[in-house]
Amino acid sequence: MPTGIEVAFRTLLAVVVLFLIAKLLGKRQVSEMSMFEYITGITIGSLAAYISLDLDANWFLGIVAISVWALVTLGIEYLQIKSKKLRDFIEGKGTVLIKDGKVLEDNMKKERLSTDDLMEQLRKKMVFKVADVEFAIMEPSGDINVLLTRENQPITPKHLGIKVGPEQEPQAVIMDGKIMDEPLATIGLNREWLNSELEKLGVAIENVFLGQVDSYGQLFVDLFDDQIAVPLPQQKATLFATLKKCEADLMLFGLTTKSKKAKDMYEQCAYEMEEIIAELTPVLHR
Repeated sequence: MPTGIEVAFRTLLAVVVLFLIAKLLGKRQVSEMSMFEYITGITIGSLAAYISLDLDANWFLGIVAISVWALVTLGIEYLQIKSKKLRDFIEGKGTVLIKDGKVLEDNMKKERLSTDDLMEQLRKKMVFKVADVEFAIMEPSGDINVLLTRENQPITPKHLGIKVGPEQEPQAVIMDGKIMDEPLATIGLNREWLNSELEKLGVAIENVFLGQVDSYGQLFVDLFDDQIAVPLPQQKATLFATLKKCEADLMLFGLTTKSKKAKDMYEQCAYEMEEIIAELTPVLHR
C-alpha cells in the first residue's frame, strides 16, 4: 500500500476511534475535567497521532493502548461515583476563599491564588466589591462560585410574595423558513394553527428565520429581514383585559339593578370573577 494512502487510512481510523472514545467518556468540558481526565485526553491524542504516522510499528497496538486508557478512565469514573473518598482524592475538594464576608488568605495561598486572580474571578460573577460577598468557594474545576450577602442578592418574585406561573421549554416550530412538525406535535398543535397565527402577524412562512411557541401557546417569530418589526403576541393581555371588563360589568349591573336578588347574584359573580382573575394573574402577566 502506498505510504500516503496508508497514512490517510490510519488517520481516518484514528478519527473514528477518538470519536467513539469521546462518546463513551461523556460530555465534560475541559474546565470540568479532573487532572487525571485531562492527562488521559492528552495521552489518547498522542496515541492517535502515533497510529496515524508511525509506519514502522504495528498500528493496531495504538488502538489497544487507547482502549486500555479509555477502560481505565471509565473504571475510575465508576469508582468515583461509588466512593466519596476516592472522588475527593482524585478530583480534590472545594476550597473556601471568602467566609462570612472575610477573605481567607491562608486558603488563597494554598490554591496559589493572588488577590488579582480573586478579583478577576469575582468580576466574572458581576461582583466588584468583596464586601458584597457572603461566601465564595473555589470548586475542584477551578471555577469560583459566589453567594452574595442578603441585601445584595437580586430581587425575585418570591422575595416580593408574588406567585408566577410555571414555565416550560419553548418549542422551535419554524427553522430557516421550514415548519418543524415534531415540536408542533409535542405541544399538541398543527400546521393549520401555525398558519393561522402567521396570518395574524402578517408574516409568510418563508420569511421566518426562527419561530418559537411558549408553554402558553404564544408564537414568537424572528424574521430574516431584521428591519421588519413584528408585533408581540397579545393573547394573554387581551384575555386579562376581557376578564377585568367582565368583572367591572358585573359590579356595574349590581349597582344599577333595583332587584335585591339580582343585586346579590351580580355581586357574587363579581366576587367569583375577582378570585379567578387573582388565580390567573401570575400566568397572564408573564
